[in-house]
Amino acid sequence: MALKQSEAIVLRSYPLREADLLVTLFTRTEGKLRGVAKAAKRSKKRFGGALEPLTYVRLYWEEREGQELARLDSCEVLDSPLATEVDYPRAVALGYIAEVLDDVLPDREANDAMFRLALSVLGQLRAGAIWMPLTYFDLWSVRLMGLLPELCECILCGTALNGHRAWFHPLADGLMCAAHKRLASSEMSAEARVIAAAMFRRPVESFAGAPWPRQRAADLRRFLAQRIERHLEKKLVTAGMLEKIE
Repeated sequence: MALKQSEAIVLRSYPLREADLLVTLFTRTEGKLRGVAKAAKRSKKRFGGALEPLTYVRLYWEEREGQELARLDSCEVLDSPLATEVDYPRAVALGYIAEVLDDVLPDREANDAMFRLALSVLGQLRAGAIWMPLTYFDLWSVRLMGLLPELCECILCGTALNGHRAWFHPLADGLMCAAHKRLASSEMSAEARVIAAAMFRRPVESFAGAPWPRQRAADLRRFLAQRIERHLEKKLVTAGMLEKIE
C-alpha cells in the first residue's frame, strides 16, 4: 500500500511493548489519527526526536484495511519546541495546547483552521512569554469550535455590555449583566473584552513583544477554559496547573 504523507503536529506518545510507541497526531490533511511507530525507541534515522509532543513534522504513514491504528513509517522534523528554552511554565503551556487539541478534535476530521491556529500559536510560545499566545489560542479555539457566545451582550436579557460590568459562571453559556449574574459568578473586565475584539481582527504575531503579565486577560482565559471544560464535561488537567503558575 502506498504511503500517505501530511504535515502534522505530535500530540502525545506512549510506550507500547519494548521499543514501539503509540502516537496521537493532528495531521493537516486527515485530522487526528493514532498510529504505531515500530521500533521508534531504537530508530534514530526514522524518528529521532520527531515524536516529542508538539513537534511539527512531515509524517509518512500507511493504513491497512480493518486496522484502527495506522503504521507510522517515518517523520521529518519541521520545527520542534525543544529548539528553544523550555522552562516549567512553557512546558505546562505546551501540555495545555496538546491536551485541548487531543480532547476537542474528533478522529479523522480535517480542520485546517485549527491546524493553522496551533502552528501560529506554537511559533509565539516562548519561555517567559506564554500568556499572550495562550489567550489567543483559547479565544480562537472556542470560536472555531462554535462555543463562543456574544461578548457584548447579556446571555439572559440581551442588554448591551459595552461600557458596563459583565460576569460569567461555569454553568452559564455566556456573559451576564449585573441584574442577572448568578451567585458565585466571576467578573470579566472591560479590558479583557477589548483584547478579545482586537484578537479577532489581528494575527497572533502582531501582539508579540508587548508586556503581557499573567494577570492580563486572566479572566478571559478562565472564561474560555470553562467553555471548553463544559463542552468536554470534564476538567482539563493542565488548566489547573496553569492556574498555579505565579
